[in-house]
Amino acid sequence: MAVAKIPKSKKKSFSSFKFDEAFKQLGITQLKQWTLEKVSLEPSSFFQQYMERLKVFDTRRSEESKKFIIDALLLEVAPQFPTLKTWKGAPLESDLLQGEADYLVTENQAFIETPMLCVIEAKKDDFEQGLAQCLVEMQACQWQNIQAGRQIEILGIVSNGQGWVFYKLDINGQVFESATYSLGDLPLLLGVLHYVFQECETNL
Repeated sequence: MAVAKIPKSKKKSFSSFKFDEAFKQLGITQLKQWTLEKVSLEPSSFFQQYMERLKVFDTRRSEESKKFIIDALLLEVAPQFPTLKTWKGAPLESDLLQGEADYLVTENQAFIETPMLCVIEAKKDDFEQGLAQCLVEMQACQWQNIQAGRQIEILGIVSNGQGWVFYKLDINGQVFESATYSLGDLPLLLGVLHYVFQECETNL
């Protein structure tokens, strides 16, 4: 029996989900602890110079300026993985959901297919709302991979530039959450971010 396709106008947007609604959407009640291996990476001189120049911006209160920090961290790590491509403000949808992802990481090709990582800005430092959006975006990423015949773990990040929390949606529908990593411990944060991109590359 054919399943009726839901028109885009009826699909729910990622940003409209509240915390409890997102958990119910994924059919989970708790997050599991995700302990990541602690590997430190020293920042490049280019990154250090870039961050020094960012000091002329208000990166603590300005939402737009916070994106500069997220961009900087991704730019430091992403080029080390030429098989991957990072998209900013990318369209994303599933059979039930739709919206625009702040960042998506996919295979390096000219179009978006089988996204493996979504990054969400914690707007106004609201990590709870950021998590809600991250959960439903990871589910949409998983749905796209299933349509392509791929069963892989989907990764997610919620960040306000200063703090970074990492998530994993496994193939059984369980969600894992890391501790919060801080820009104050930059080598450790870069090490974790490098690991996450490495995991994406493994899924190719």
